[in-house]
Amino acid sequence: ISAVHEILCKLSLEGEPSTLPSAFGSVKAYTKFDAEQDALNIEMAIKTKGVDEITTVNILTNHSNAQRQDIAFTYQRRTKKELVSALKSTPAQYDASELKSSMKGLGTNKDSLIEIIFYKEMYKTDLEKDIISDTSGDFCKLMVALAKGRRAEDGSVIDYELIDQDARDLYDAGVKRKGTEVPKWISLMTERSMSHFQKVFDRYKSYSPYDMLESIKKEVKGDLENAFLNLVQCIQNKPLYFADRLYDSITGKGTQDKVLIRIMVSHNEVDMLKIRSEFKRKYSKSLYYYIQQDTKGALSMYVTG
Repeated sequence: ISAVHEILCKLSLEGEPSTLPSAFGSVKAYTKFDAEQDALNIEMAIKTKGVDEITTVNILTNHSNAQRQDIAFTYQRRTKKELVSALKSTPAQYDASELKSSMKGLGTNKDSLIEIIFYKEMYKTDLEKDIISDTSGDFCKLMVALAKGRRAEDGSVIDYELIDQDARDLYDAGVKRKGTEVPKWISLMTERSMSHFQKVFDRYKSYSPYDMLESIKKEVKGDLENAFLNLVQCIQNKPLYFADRLYDSITGKGTQDKVLIRIMVSHNEVDMLKIRSEFKRKYSKSLYYYIQQDTKGALSMYVTG
């Protein structure tokens, strides 16, 4: 049941829900919820010769995170066994393990590292050691700054003076001078709120002949360029950023199942409806259409709902 296992390893089945359900999530609490019946159905599905993948995936992916925890508890009470031994982690812990796995072996999977850190920005010191040991230079400094999770919360008051000051500081530290003052860019773009910096990027264009994305391409190269470009795109429009990641995972050379499943599961109770909307607006056809064309079996059934 490799496809099922890959999906379920990304679902939280115990502990407190790490993220509160959002109005923009695509998975809602199941209205006629019966943990006993669901646990029994899964028990029977697992005993089926070859495992009944459809039943297993259907139950666990059409319930909210809190309901999945109830099902897992009921299953363990009935059978004296954990539902799946690999399903011990919460989504945050899973993403942490993904971060660590992206840094294993020869070279670092920097796209995965960037994507997960941008989404969470919550792992703080427990991952700093891993980032520092497997990355280097200014790229390492940027990843550590994001992992510290020091970004300010979005506020109700708009500080136009600070917006103007930050826009000028970005310009002075980059395009205006010879050689980029990277630490200044890092401190600004990892500590101010998302909504604040959306306005800063607009204001930046009144000082620089280039927009922020163009400035990054002119000022830095390699992994650091890729990281800053991703960060700016994520700040400007987070749902669109993840819509693009989904599109690349589906249409690239061979469907990148791990990326596809990770994004779908991490966002399904948070902002998947926004991501779907941005996906269709940019790529003309729905996310459902693209996934149906390129995936099969239990994986297709899960990600298309």
